[in-house]
Amino acid sequence: MGRGRQKAKHTKLARELKSFSPSVNYAALERELGAEHDSEPEYVDKWADEYEDEEEDELEKA
Repeated sequence: MGRGRQKAKHTKLARELKSFSPSVNYAALERELGAEHDSEPEYVDKWADEYEDEEEDELEKA
């Protein structure tokens, strides 16, 4: 008897989730994503100065 009640609850929840459609403010979302892209700092390799490149070593030896 418990299985029928459990299945009914799952079915009800699945129907609610299927028909759920939240309202989305696309203009605000676009502004947020656009601002994030513009304010993103450039990538800086903090280890670049620590080691010399292999290509530079080969050029110096030649």
